[in-house]
Formats: sequence, C-alpha cells, structure tokens
Amino acid sequence: MAIELLSKDPAYVNDPGYRSKLLKEHGFEEEEAEMISGEYQKTGFPKSLRHCRLLWEIYDLSLEEPYFWLLDYFKDAFPIIEKIEDSFAAAENSAFFGVTQQRLGAQQDRISQFLATMGKMVKELFQMVRELRIIDERLGYYDAIEAELVKPIEQRSKTADITMKGLFVDLVQGGGKSAASVYGMARELEFITLPDLFFDAPPMKNDAELNQFIDSLAESFNKNVRRVLQRHLGQYLEWKKNTHKEHRNRKVFQLKYLQQHFDIIKMYLTWVKPYLRHARALTMKEKSLTSAELVSAFEGSLLDVEIMARRQIGKANSCVLVTFNYRTRAELKVQQEGYQRGPVHIGRMVTTFRAYAWTDEQLQKYKELKQKELFELLGDVSTSVQQAMESLGDELFRYLEEAKGAAAAQKKEEKKEPPKKSFSEKFFGDLSTPKAAKASKGISAKQFKLEQEKLEKDIDTAKNQALFHSFMAYHLFKKAHRMAAW
Repeated sequence: MAIELLSKDPAYVNDPGYRSKLLKEHGFEEEEAEMISGEYQKTGFPKSLRHCRLLWEIYDLSLEEPYFWLLDYFKDAFPIIEKIEDSFAAAENSAFFGVTQQRLGAQQDRISQFLATMGKMVKELFQMVRELRIIDERLGYYDAIEAELVKPIEQRSKTADITMKGLFVDLVQGGGKSAASVYGMARELEFITLPDLFFDAPPMKNDAELNQFIDSLAESFNKNVRRVLQRHLGQYLEWKKNTHKEHRNRKVFQLKYLQQHFDIIKMYLTWVKPYLRHARALTMKEKSLTSAELVSAFEGSLLDVEIMARRQIGKANSCVLVTFNYRTRAELKVQQEGYQRGPVHIGRMVTTFRAYAWTDEQLQKYKELKQKELFELLGDVSTSVQQAMESLGDELFRYLEEAKGAAAAQKKEEKKEPPKKSFSEKFFGDLSTPKAAKASKGISAKQFKLEQEKLEKDIDTAKNQALFHSFMAYHLFKKAHRMAAW
C-alpha cells in the first residue's frame, strides 16, 4: 500500500485565487479591506462585521508579550478560545531552521517505521479477507448439501453435491492422472459407467443410506462395479464430513485472527497520530517559504497564528477571529533552566481583528475550510489507511462483526435525492427551513416563527458582542502599549 505524505503541487496552494475558491466552496463571501492607502483588496477571509488591523514594529520587540496580552484579554471576554492555525517558516541558513529540522527528522524516522509496519499489515489483511471468502464459498456448498439432507432421498438436489464430488476427485484422488481415481479406473480398468454412477448418486446422510443406494443398483450393475462405487462414495462421505468440520473451525480461527490483526492496525494508527501531529507542526509553511520577506542568507522567520474567541448565544456564535502575522529575527539564547538553546523571536507583528456572528453550521464550515487548507500539503495518513481497508469492500466489516459475535450487517438504505431548494431557502439561506423539515420536526407555523425570531435576536446579540470586543481589544492594546489611541 502506498501512503503519500505529499499530496498536491505547492503551486496550487500559492495560487492567488486558492482561498477565494475555498471560501466559495464553503458558502462564504470574501472580505475586501483597505490593504494599501485608498485601495481595497481581497483578504482571503470571510466577510466580517468589523476589520481592525494593527502593525507594530520595533527592534527589540518580543512577540510573546503582545500575543499573551491579547490572549488574556479574550479569555476574560469569551469562554471558548480555539487555535485555528499555527504555522511557521524559517530561512534555510538560519540557526532556527537547523534546530527545527533536527527535531523534525526524529519525528519522521518514527513515522516511517510505523507506516512501514502498517503497510505490511494492511497488505496481509487483503490475503486474510481473500482466504475467508474462499472458506465462505466452500461452506456455502456444505450448507446447501445439509439443507437437502432433510428431504426424501429421491427429492434431493444434486447441484452442490456434484460440485463437491468434483473437488474431491480433483484434489483428493488426483483427477484423471491417478489410476485409483474415478476417471482413472474408467480409463485404465474399463469401469466405463463408474463416473456417471458416482456423480449421479444423490446426497447421503450416512453409511445406511449409502448401503441402501448400492443395493438398489443390484438389478442393473454387477457386483464389481457396485463394490468400487461403494468404496469411492464411502471415501467421499468421510472426506465431506471431516472437511466440513475443518472449514468451520478454520473460519472461527481466521475470524479471531482477523479481529486481532485489525485491532493491531488501529493501535499502530493511534500511536502514529501524535507523531504526525508533531511533524505537521514542525513542517514549514510552503507559502511562507516562497515569500519575498524570507531571504535565505538572513536570520529570519515568518510565523502565522490564528485564534478564535467565541461565545455561544442560543443557536448563534459571537466570534472574534484574531490573526497574527510575524516577521521575526530568531535569536538562539541559552535558557536558564537546563541550559538548552531556544529561539527568541523579535521583529514585526501584524495583528488583525475580525468580528463575526455565525450560526453553528457556518462556524463548522469555517473550521473545515481551515483544515482543508492545512492538509493540502500534508495528507492525512489515517484517512489513507482507512481508504485502503474500505477498498476491501463490505466483507471486511462483515467478517469483523462475525468475529465479535454480532448479527449480520443490515443493508444500507438507499440514499434519497435531496429535495430541490425553494426560493425562500435560496434567498434566506440558513434562516430558512423547508416545509418538509417543518413537518418532520412536527412544529407548527407559529412555533417555527417564534424560533426564527429568537434566532434573529441571538444573531443581533452576537453581532453586538463581537463588534464591541474586537474594537476594545484593538483600542485597549494600543493604550496599554503607549500607542496613539482615541
């Protein structure tokens, strides 16, 4: 199984319209702000209620202090703080780059070991499922014969029994090449009617039915033919009884082994995820590496941090999205504890405050947008392993359910086509609920109207809080740091 960590061309990520495409796919309108004096440009973020931009550059500016000052402010104002993005890039010849790559190399070595083991085990999973399919096919013939044995002997179907007799002749007796087989005796010893009699014999429960069947042929065939036929049918009955029991035991063992194998793969997947997360955090952002502000010969780095402070108000969310863009000169200094070298970032900080009033669905869509952007260069290995196992088909999960002693999986219901959106849904978007949804929820028109009015009030309250705190954070930060403020 091939698992690729690098999935897409970095040029696609550096496409100027890339963020616009992502926003459009997730149903957001792109924001336009004054980036250059008198000129408005697209920012690559959803359209906000308020946009405040703060730029601070000083030679000995420590970037940790302003970040934690703003973080503490939003902790007091909002109960939920989420880190949406945390990425960086460093110049190739800088000391910070060397330290980071050493740590990244150690993580990558562990990842490669886990992935090699997982790839081998997933490959074995294919073979195990294939073997179970073969066992199920053979057991199907045995079960079909068992189902016929409850009927009178003259009414029993011979289809499955003929198939099993063919396997017996080919695998046990050696087929036509062996002189002791049914076909070999017909050819070598001129028992011409032996193959026809052997295959035409109905399924039999035990030796008593076999003897009764042989006795019924006494009028038409001589004693030698009947003796040879009885010998072959007796061998076949004993072989069928023993192999049926063997296949059932083998399937039980194989199911337990499959369950154990599957659990080990999941265990390795759990182990490798922290290393993947660390490697992803230590991997430099491709877009920043190609920036003109990052020069290989300079001791420079670019850091991008994005946090979201939010408060849930009913079914609405008051959100302030704070984006930190750092251009720093990383100096390696010896820390007092442990005497280890660590980078101290000093340089320029650009902080942007954006206010939003989002529903739960819009909030989830924005998080999905950010995840898609972050995973564009780094593929999700757990997803690749999952897709590889899903390619085995429903048999894998059916066998796992059998191994756990669960009932057979129910058939998936056919997906119904989604109803076409009405004019009100297209126009009002999330604020509109189709009639079918109203009926399914069992709410009256009056109750639905009250819920819509409550949602609008929640959104208005969320807007006011987001607007207030986004401006106050911007305003108070400037006052606390002795900047011009009014």
